[in-house]
This record gives sequence, C-alpha cells and structure tokens, in this order.
Amino acid sequence: MPSNKSVSDAPITQFINCRILRDHRLQREDLWVRDGRILDPEKLFFDEQGYADKRVDCEGSIIAPGFIDVQINAVCPLPAGGYGIDFSQASEDVSSGVSFVAKKILEHGVTSFLPTLVTSPPSVYHKVLPQIKVHNGGVHGAGVLGCHLEGPFISVEKKGAHPEQFLRTFKSGGIKDLREAYGSLDNVAMVTLAPELASSQSVVRELCQRGITVSLGHSVANLSQAEEAVQHGASFITHLFNAMLPFHHRDPGIVGLLTSDQVPAGRTVYYGMIADGIHTNPAALRIAHRAHPSGLVLVTDAIMAMGLPPGHHTLGQQVIEIQGLHAYVAGTTTLSGSIATMDMCVRHFKHASGCSVEEALEAASLHPAQLLGISHRKGNLDYRSDADLVLLDDALSVKATYISGEEVWRKGP
Repeated sequence: MPSNKSVSDAPITQFINCRILRDHRLQREDLWVRDGRILDPEKLFFDEQGYADKRVDCEGSIIAPGFIDVQINAVCPLPAGGYGIDFSQASEDVSSGVSFVAKKILEHGVTSFLPTLVTSPPSVYHKVLPQIKVHNGGVHGAGVLGCHLEGPFISVEKKGAHPEQFLRTFKSGGIKDLREAYGSLDNVAMVTLAPELASSQSVVRELCQRGITVSLGHSVANLSQAEEAVQHGASFITHLFNAMLPFHHRDPGIVGLLTSDQVPAGRTVYYGMIADGIHTNPAALRIAHRAHPSGLVLVTDAIMAMGLPPGHHTLGQQVIEIQGLHAYVAGTTTLSGSIATMDMCVRHFKHASGCSVEEALEAASLHPAQLLGISHRKGNLDYRSDADLVLLDDALSVKATYISGEEVWRKGP
C-alpha cells in the first residue's frame, strides 16, 4: 500500500470509451486520474487493489493533452459577439482581464498559456507585469505559465505591427537594459528579441541562465547570427516566416535554423506557426513541417479584436483594422496578429500539411511543453503528468476541457 494515505484516499476518475494520445499514437484504452494527475492503472489494481469512484463515458472521443498557447495577445469570440482584452494596455486591474481570457480559451481546448505583451513603453511593462501572476488552471480558467514579452528589443526593419517609437537596443549591453524596459523579470517565461542587435548574445545567455526561454523574431538576422544565439541558449523562433528575412539560398536567415548543422547536440530548435490560413501559405507550412516536424509549435498570436466586428480597434499602442479574417495595422497591409483560435489552428494545420491527427495535436500540446521545459508534467498523458485534457471529436472540434482531472468546460447540446 502507498505510504501517502491522503493520495490513495482521493477519488479516482476513469475515462472510458475513448482513444487517448500516448507515445505519439492514439490508443484505445481507458484513462485513470487521481488527485489531478494521470494514474498508472496497473499499480492501482495490483498494489492498491483500487477501483474507480467515477466513470466518464467519452462516447468515442479522442483525449489529448490540454493545448498550450505560448503566444496570445488576447482572445476569442463570445457566441453573442466579440470582446476585447489587450494585455499590452496598462490598467489598474490587468489580472481581471487575464482571468477573463483564461476562462474563455477553455472552450478552445487551451489549458495553459503565456499572456503576450507586444512592444510597449517601459511604463506599461512596469505596471502590467507585476499584475500577471503565474498560477495553475482550474474551473476559473486556463493556467498562466508566465508572460511572453515580444519586443521591444527587435528590428526596426521587421517591426511588423510593433510601434517603432518604443523599440529599444541593448545600450548598456545586458541585463540592465532589460530591467530598464521591463522592470522585474519575475513571472516572465519567454522573451522575443532580434539576435542581430549589438550585445544581444550576452542577453540571450543571461535570460537562459534565469530559466527564461529566448525566442528569435522580428529580425533581419542572417543564419550565422541566429546560430550564435542558439549556441548561447535561444530555443524558439517567433511565428516562422513572418517578420523575418525571407528564405534565400545563399543565406537562409533564421529560417535556416530548421536544418542547421550548428545546433548543439541534443538540442531542439522549436518554431511557432500561425496556422490560420492567412499568415502562412499552406505550401510554406508544409515545407517547415516536412523539414523539422518535431519542432513545430502551433500558436494563435491572437489579438483582442477576435470576434469584434469589422472596423478599427487597438493592439497595445497601435490602431488595427479588421477586414473579414484579416487584422491589419490601420491604413496599411501589415498583418497584426491573428483572430484564430487554437482548435482552429490544429484543424487547419492537419488539413494544410497532411500530417496525422497525432502530429497536429502534439504541435499544440507536447511541443510547446517541451519548449518551455515542462513536458515532465504537461503536454502528454504519461503517468503522473497533470490531468489537463481536451476531448475532441474526429473532426478535431472540442467537446470538453479538463484541468487537473476536473471538467472546466463542455460544449452545449
């Protein structure tokens, strides 16, 4: 018998009539959960002679790990119309906006996310960041794994929708610049920067030593500069193909990291893809996936205008314009984030790439967990992993979402 009686006494839930994603394939077997974690049924049967306190009939559903969105500026539509929460807008109650977003993205299968701030003045970072706390998910909403700071240390030439007047360089040559811009680095999980900026490599090294994921993006870096950043610890590419030099056969730039032979042994370079059918042509999506399938991470890059009517809205310090499924910097043809949802991206990625169901689901769960170094507890359905689950039908539409084994959202009849 286990020595921890409180754990053994916790109720056990058995998910039946399902196909679960484990070891990179869908397997027709039950899933057992106790105390918020996935349970090994053999140990339960033979060591504890235990049984299920509750059974959930999944009616043939797929059970996948909960989705993890590492780049979301804001959120998704309400059935009765849109709404707007923008993490890059300073307010007295940022936490309530984060909570609202966290609650709404449950219906898209997202159980953990990184609230993302685009380039902003220091006053915004200093006010907003202390209000966004890392916390576990639950019935109140998806868990916050930390913030993703996209800018302001990026290229003027590839600023995209980021306001040029707030872009910065590493004038002091290191961590001092980060502190001046951001204030505290507490609760920061990822920073996107341009590796061609002077002194960027020491910053990459410092951030990685602090356990913060460094992503390369909004950049005109050549391949050599990108490889150097990876050798110093960078491990992600922000929205591949977007806001970077296009692939060139003599110098493929950041895109070349997908097949670089200069990536340190045992390391994986991951890359974000906005699979919304707008930001990346399906052929480009296929090229990236076939070149480096294990590194592909689906992101929404969702903005606060999701679900809002056509017209002008705001993203951080910029005015954006919604035209159908496109979001532009007002008065330009510069794309400004997406209005996609994670489940939509999963479906489009599978359709456009021709990948398997398993690959599509892992791009939204396992790969982002591996990127963030949390795959020992999230992004998979291994024994003892967190029981963050999404139930889907064969068309990969979300039927229900669970966090720590508890139902937090279910599609209505």
